[in-house]
Amino acid sequence: MRKINTRSFRLATRSTYREINRTIVLNLIREHQPISRAELARRMKVGRASLTLIVRELLESSEVIESGTAVAARGRRPMLLRIRTSGRLATAVDIRPTHTSVVLADFGGTVLKREVFPTPSRPDDLVRELGVRINRLLAAETSPGTAATCHGIGVVVPGMVDRRGGRVLYAPRLGWRDVDLRDALAAHVGIPVIVESAPIACALAHLWSLAGDSRTVNNFAYVSVSDGVGVAMVIGGEVLRGEAHTAGEFGHVSLDPYGPLCACGKRGCWEAFACNAATSMRYISEVAGAKNSRVDGPRRGPLPPIEEIVRRAKRGERAAEAALAATGREIGRGLAAVVSAINPKRIYLGGEVTAAWDLIEGPMREALVAGTITEAARATPVLADRALTEYRLLGAIALVAAPSYAAPRVG
Repeated sequence: MRKINTRSFRLATRSTYREINRTIVLNLIREHQPISRAELARRMKVGRASLTLIVRELLESSEVIESGTAVAARGRRPMLLRIRTSGRLATAVDIRPTHTSVVLADFGGTVLKREVFPTPSRPDDLVRELGVRINRLLAAETSPGTAATCHGIGVVVPGMVDRRGGRVLYAPRLGWRDVDLRDALAAHVGIPVIVESAPIACALAHLWSLAGDSRTVNNFAYVSVSDGVGVAMVIGGEVLRGEAHTAGEFGHVSLDPYGPLCACGKRGCWEAFACNAATSMRYISEVAGAKNSRVDGPRRGPLPPIEEIVRRAKRGERAAEAALAATGREIGRGLAAVVSAINPKRIYLGGEVTAAWDLIEGPMREALVAGTITEAARATPVLADRALTEYRLLGAIALVAAPSYAAPRVG
C-alpha cells in the first residue's frame, strides 16, 4: 500500500473516477488493439453502455481511432478500436561520450528520421547542435499542411539526472557536472524537453513495451553495462527515484576500497571493474600475460573497443575469452548487491558485452550465487538485452508518450 502524503496531495473529485477509467480504457486498447467495444467491456467487466461516453471522448480527441471491423457470427460487424500513433510524434536524443543520436518517431516507436553525429565536448556546443538538427527534422515532418505534431523531446544521458529540474547532476564519462540541459535545449526548440538517465530510459522502454511478457512484469531492475554502469529499479510499475531523484547509483558503490580508479574519482566502484573500458584494459593485460590484472594505471594509445574483443573471443582467442569471463564475474558481484537490495522479479542486463552472453553468463551467475544468501535470491533470472542503443531511444520516446497512459495520482 502507498501512504498518503498529507503535506502534498490532490483531493479526489467527481471527475477523478472518470479520469481513472479513461486511463484504464486507453491502456486496454493499447495492449489488446485492435479491440471491439464488446471485448473492451468484457475485459473491464462492465456493460457496453458504461464505456460509451469514454470511447466517444477518446475518438473525438483523436487519441483513439476506429480501424477495420471484427468477424461476427451474426448481425453487424463491430468496429475495432486502435490507439492513434500516426502524426503523434516524439523526438528522442541519446547522448553518449563518443556520439549522439537524434531520432524522430511516432508514439508507436516507428522511426521516421535518424541522425548521428560526434558528441561535442562542451555542453553548450551540444545544445546548439541539437537545436539545429531537431528544428531541421521537425521542419520536414511537421510543416504547415501536415497533421503531425511533436509532443516533446526525450533526452537520455549517461549520468545522474535531477528529472524535476532537468539538470545533469553528474556525468563522469561526459565530464559534466550540474549542467542545465532541459531549459537550455527547450529555449532552442520551443518544445517541452524531458531529461533522464540512460538506465532509467531503458527500464521505461521495457515497462511500456508491448512485446513478449514485458507488460506482465512490474518489478524488475535494468542494469546497463557500457561506457559506465547504471541501474534502474522498477517497483510496482513505477521507477524508484529516491528523495533527490538519484536512486540506483549502484555503479558507484565501492566493491573494493583498494580497487581500480573509477571515472568518478573513487576507487573500487562496480563501474571501474565492469564497464567497457575495464574489459578493454583487462584484455590488454591478458595479451601481455600480466599476472596482476588491475585495470587502472596509465595506458598508451587507444583501447581496443569492446566489440572487437567480443569478435576475437568468438574466434577462440584465449585472452579475449578470459577478459570477458572476468567481466562476467565482476558484473555478477554487483548484481548480487542489486538482488539483495531490492529483490527484483528479474534483471535485464544491457550493453555491448551481452553480445558475448555465452561467455559471461556462467561466471556472472556463479558470482551472483556466491554473493547472495537465499535460494530465491540466487535464482533471480538475468536476461540479456542486446539492443542497448535502441532501448535508450525507445525509452526517450516513452518519456514523451507514456504520460498519456500513466495512472493518475490521487493522494
